[in-house]
Amino acid sequence: MSATSQLAMLSDLARDARDQAGQLLAGERQNERNVAAQLESLNRYRLEYAERLQQAMREGIDPASMHNYQQFLASLDGALQRARQALDAQQQRVQHSQQQWQQEQKRLSAFDTLVSRRDAERQRQEARREQRTNDEMAAGRLLRQRTGQP
Repeated sequence: MSATSQLAMLSDLARDARDQAGQLLAGERQNERNVAAQLESLNRYRLEYAERLQQAMREGIDPASMHNYQQFLASLDGALQRARQALDAQQQRVQHSQQQWQQEQKRLSAFDTLVSRRDAERQRQEARREQRTNDEMAAGRLLRQRTGQP
């Protein structure tokens, strides 16, 4: 296997790794949006429930119902805390996936640069060969013209 084909194969592998990292990143970002939406829903529900408690207090509420409201609000606060922690953890996963994708992109760019340089060098060598051939043919014609040969 030539060095060029090995380099192309490495470039293809790097592209695949970058694409997989991109898919993972997209999935992590989607999970982050889902967790953030759940947190927002919990926040809204907690506010609505607190408003219900305020309304019930204005209208008069018995101690047992008051206790139930407070217990439920406390459980919602616990759920909110867990949801915030889940969002923080998910944001860290997104950040890690972003860094992984960036590393894979840099690696791919390095291989692509090497492939481009190798292609450019090959084109320069080919152009030199063509120029040499043309020069030799022109020199041969000139020599034949000077010596009177056809």
